[in-house]
Amino acid sequence: MSKMLGKYTGLFGAGGLIYVVMELMWRGRSHWSMFLLGGVCFITLGLINKVIPWETPLWQQAVLGSGIITLLEFVTGMIVNRHFGWQVWDYSHMPGNILGQICPQFTLLWIPISIVGIVLDDYLRWRFFGEEKPHYKLI
Repeated sequence: MSKMLGKYTGLFGAGGLIYVVMELMWRGRSHWSMFLLGGVCFITLGLINKVIPWETPLWQQAVLGSGIITLLEFVTGMIVNRHFGWQVWDYSHMPGNILGQICPQFTLLWIPISIVGIVLDDYLRWRFFGEEKPHYKLI
């Protein structure tokens, strides 16, 4: 049990840190809640090929990951932006946005980011936690 807790704490921390760094590079700022969201997104991306077969093409895993990230972003946005009023982000100026919390443009951006996240999570799980060596089907 403590081994599993250590693994998921490490993966959560890695995902949170990576997301905050991405935000700092993209927007020049971040918020502590984005560390939490990044950690949850990274763990969720890593669980994709634990739920669906490795033989599922990587691009399909990434599209699924993008949808999951968009859903998590919407839920988080409704809490941190709409409920608490922290204004961590606002997509209301983007075409097709929903309540200013998600938009199609960022959903598309999450696809290549999901590919990187899935592969990185699988590598970390293999290298540091003795899980199955990553292998992917591209098409």
